[in-house]
Amino acid sequence: MCGIVGYVGEKACERILVNALKNLEYRGYDSAGIAVFEGDKIKTVKAKGSIDSGLSLKLDREPSLKAVAGIGHTRWATHGEPSDINAHPIGNARISIVHNGIIENYRKIKAFLIDKGYSFESQTDTEAVAKLLDYNYNGNPTETIAQTVAQLEGAYSLGIIFREHKNKLFAVRKESPLIVGIGRGEMYIASDMTAILEYTKEYYLPDAGEIAEVTRDGVTFFDIHGNVIEKEINIAEWDVTAAQKGGYEHFMLKEIHEQPAALKNTLTPRISDGIPSFEECGLTDEMLRNYKNIYIVGCGSAMHAGMVGKYVIEDIARIPVTVDIASEFKYRKPLLTKDDLLIIISQSGETADTLSALKLGKEIGADTLAAVNVTGSSIDREAKMSMKTLAGPEISVCSTKAYMVQCAFMYMFALRLAYARGRLDEAKCKEYTSKLLEIPELIQECIDRKEQYQRVASKIMNASSLLYIGRGLDYALSMEGSLKLKEISYIHSESYAGGELKHGTISLIDEEMPVIAVATQTYLYSKTSSNVEQVKSRGAKTIVICRDGADVNSNIADYVVRLPETDDLLMPLVAAVPLQMLAYYTALDRQCSIDKPRNLAKSVTVE
Repeated sequence: MCGIVGYVGEKACERILVNALKNLEYRGYDSAGIAVFEGDKIKTVKAKGSIDSGLSLKLDREPSLKAVAGIGHTRWATHGEPSDINAHPIGNARISIVHNGIIENYRKIKAFLIDKGYSFESQTDTEAVAKLLDYNYNGNPTETIAQTVAQLEGAYSLGIIFREHKNKLFAVRKESPLIVGIGRGEMYIASDMTAILEYTKEYYLPDAGEIAEVTRDGVTFFDIHGNVIEKEINIAEWDVTAAQKGGYEHFMLKEIHEQPAALKNTLTPRISDGIPSFEECGLTDEMLRNYKNIYIVGCGSAMHAGMVGKYVIEDIARIPVTVDIASEFKYRKPLLTKDDLLIIISQSGETADTLSALKLGKEIGADTLAAVNVTGSSIDREAKMSMKTLAGPEISVCSTKAYMVQCAFMYMFALRLAYARGRLDEAKCKEYTSKLLEIPELIQECIDRKEQYQRVASKIMNASSLLYIGRGLDYALSMEGSLKLKEISYIHSESYAGGELKHGTISLIDEEMPVIAVATQTYLYSKTSSNVEQVKSRGAKTIVICRDGADVNSNIADYVVRLPETDDLLMPLVAAVPLQMLAYYTALDRQCSIDKPRNLAKSVTVE
């Protein structure tokens, strides 16, 4: 959500801060700003709107800033409307901070500080932190920060500068992401590696409560008691070109095209003797045989990948699977026990609700297995076992390749689970695995059929509302397709199990309502066709997504999107592509902001 950057070195930092903030635009934001050391003062420039239309225009009107240290921020509003006043950095003449997260007890802190004579200008929870730092300030920044964070409740990461400690940056985190980047004669802080990847690939990962004191020559980490902590240097696996468009019009389109390679990267290293292996994360066949139930939690597309996993696991491994939206998991008092396995799915590894679900699972004593795309992220470090989904950086807010590799993870897990529990013999497991390894080529074939997606997109672009239907695995797919369309085209869209249409939803159907039927499961095809006929008879414009060999009645389908053939069980991997492409081309026709949809953030780090 909010993005934090900081720089200290020999170079004028204004351009570096602004450029790093632009690299974080994909996280979603509504205002941006920087604060730098200018002589003996802290100079702050911030503005509502995009960096180009707000902050950069303001900076163009300012005298050139010669500062060599400062902090920057892109804000996604949680407390107070988007405005110049509510934008970060926030502070006063001697302290300035940038903040990601939510301070849950800020009202109490604010009331306390008002009683002490402080006044407040903004509507943010951040201002309470800035003024509490000022109130606690004793000349020693690390002691002041330690005293302050001990009084804060919530999840946060902070970047801080003190006027009296010129050209030093301070940072601290609790549950929100933060890294310290290592340069040569320069250092950085950032919310994630993509902000500074063009400057360095080396970084430190502060743990919760650790305070970083950063100078151009390096960083010193302190625990909450002021003791110095030694940290290991990490090396980013991504290259800077992975976070660039590379000639594509949008990151989303680039990332769709990267899916065959991402799948190969995730699958190939984990296949041993023709069968998926989880040896790298310590998950053994004995453990798999002993679990009573499987729970899967995630948000958005990650949860939909979990739904695909549920269908596949229950089909071939015959073990009960419960899939939960992460934000609901801990509040419904789940029946999770120490004999169960909790699978955590997250692209960023920092999703706040998913992280909370993981912590609940650990408190209960269940084994936890994470599927994350970011090495060293909070979920990666907190889970008992973690398997990296090797998609590379995903910049577009709309998840495509990260969802695809999450599904691939679920297939690998399902196959190994079924094999370990004796539900699949070695020959059948190897047969499925061999077919799984063929999927990247089929996905490439789907990508190459772009004309059929463009044609359908042109027919639904003016719809005000749209319905996706499917059965079994196709229902899980329709949920993801509906999410893709609504988040980037802004067309209201819902997904329903085909059999539920007659229980209320069919009342919405008229000639203005397009219906997209996902019909890839051979054994359910006649049932889904019947549902298509029902909506067609009520005037709906119908689009059927099916395999090449399906016999589609031209009287009930206005448009047909065809897919290459594979086993029914594996069709969700293939069929995800047309759903992504339909959303992309519909949003393109509607001239929407595809990579940065309104109101959305890539990494949701607050509950």
